[in-house]
Amino acid sequence: MLNARDIMTKDVITAKNDTTIEELARLLIDHKISGVPVIDDDNKLIGIVTENDLIKKNKRFHIPTIVRLFDAYFLLNSGKVEDEIKKMVATTVGEICTKKVLTIAEDTTLEEIATIMAEKHIHLLPVLRDNEVVGIVGKADVVRSMTG
Repeated sequence: MLNARDIMTKDVITAKNDTTIEELARLLIDHKISGVPVIDDDNKLIGIVTENDLIKKNKRFHIPTIVRLFDAYFLLNSGKVEDEIKKMVATTVGEICTKKVLTIAEDTTLEEIATIMAEKHIHLLPVLRDNEVVGIVGKADVVRSMTG
C-alpha cells in the first residue's frame, strides 16, 4: 500500500508570514500550484494559503444584517464580518492564511489521504516530521498514484 512518503512532493514551495499577496500570486502561477504551506524561520508549519484565500480576498463585501429590537441595534455575524474585512485589506500571507492546518505523517496511507481529502474537502495536505514540513500531497499526487 502506498503512503504519503511515496507520493508526496518533496521539494515544497513555501511562503512566510511576511510574503506579500503579489509574491504569493506569482509563486502559484510560476509553479502551477494551488497553494503553499506557510512556515517560520525554523521550517515549522504555521499555516497554509491557497488560491481560494486569494479569491476570498477579492470577493464582494456583503453588508451584515442589522436587527432593531426594542430600540437597540444588533449586528449579526459581527465576528465573521471583521474576519472578512481583515482578509480584504490584507497585504501579506500571514493575514489571509489558514492557521488551523490538517496535516499528515509520512506513513499516512493513500487510502487515509483520499478519505481526508474527500470528507474534509481539503486539496493540500502538508506532510510533517517533527513539526517540520518534509513534503506536501495534493489531489494531483493522489490521482497520479493511481496510474501505477
